[in-house]
Amino acid sequence: MGVVYIMKKSLLWILVVAIVATMVISFSLAGCKEEAAVEEEAAVEEEAAAEEEAAAEEEAAVEEEAAAEEEATAEEESVVKAVYDWIGAVVEVPYFIDHRVGLEIAEDTFGIETKYLGPQGYDMEGLVNTIEQQIGENPAGMDIIGFVEELAPAINKAIEAGIPVVTLDADTATSNRYTFIGTGNYNAGRQSGQLLGDALGGEGKVALITVIGQTNLDERSQGFKDEIAENYPNMELVQTIDCGADEQKTVDGVKAALQANPDLAGIVGVEQTGGTGAAIAVKEMNMVGDVVIVAMDRNDAVLKEIEDGVIYASVAQKSALMTYLGVKLLYYYNHGPVPITQDDEAAGIIAMPKEIDTGTIAITQDNAKYFYHE
Repeated sequence: MGVVYIMKKSLLWILVVAIVATMVISFSLAGCKEEAAVEEEAAVEEEAAAEEEAAAEEEAAVEEEAAAEEEATAEEESVVKAVYDWIGAVVEVPYFIDHRVGLEIAEDTFGIETKYLGPQGYDMEGLVNTIEQQIGENPAGMDIIGFVEELAPAINKAIEAGIPVVTLDADTATSNRYTFIGTGNYNAGRQSGQLLGDALGGEGKVALITVIGQTNLDERSQGFKDEIAENYPNMELVQTIDCGADEQKTVDGVKAALQANPDLAGIVGVEQTGGTGAAIAVKEMNMVGDVVIVAMDRNDAVLKEIEDGVIYASVAQKSALMTYLGVKLLYYYNHGPVPITQDDEAAGIIAMPKEIDTGTIAITQDNAKYFYHE
């Protein structure tokens, strides 16, 4: 009996210990799970907080960048750009497309502003008025097409007002302009004569289209005359047509010349409307192929007539280069001229080149396609 009692008592204690152990383990496991859940929840909250903080930092950076761009734009807009004037006449003709291209490139290169100014038509009085009006605006410099010597007083007035002046394309040589940039006009005329002389085999009656009294065209005309006189003695200049830079006047003049000289073999135009006007005239008179035409410059209408065989060739100028270099030289003069003496002003020296010859290009059917404006 005693043994049985002891065994029962032992089993009871073993059962109690097992129950207690089970409870302890259960409570421990529950605690671990609860602790793990708390830790996991804390990790999720921490990750969410980090993401929120990163988003806030990114948003702040975007706002800061936008504010900086806005400030930079405001500063750029507040800067007053120096203005350089281009002043000419007959501003509506296609020839001056390339002049405007040069101005646009100069604006981008030097961070300046340019103005394209002047009257339509061959209006020299209007050109003088434009120069004098712009003197009051005090531009940083003027690029002026020096059509005639009569522009000299207006150009000199601008220089006396402290405005540097460069002449482009045509030179007013009797003025005090600083530099002339353009085609070597006399040589361009000789090139026209050579192209026509070679095409005609050095023989035949020819006509010349020009604007009499315009300085650069007078030089080209003289170059043409000298070329045929010296190198093509069997060619005869029978008529000079003063077209006034007007295409219809050119058409009428060429028709009259062809009627007066039915055996006219060739025509040279030393300005922009001469080639297109001559082409229209020979087409209307059904004489395409009977008359060799050498034009001047490179507007798209001239190029089309060259490709179609109506115009034989054209002497083209590097016109965009003229205006670009014109602005570049004026900008250089204002910002960093190279000293020639210890005191150029006192010595009466302008640290600028006197002339720059931008040269010419002969356009034929072989290369006309490359010269069209986009």
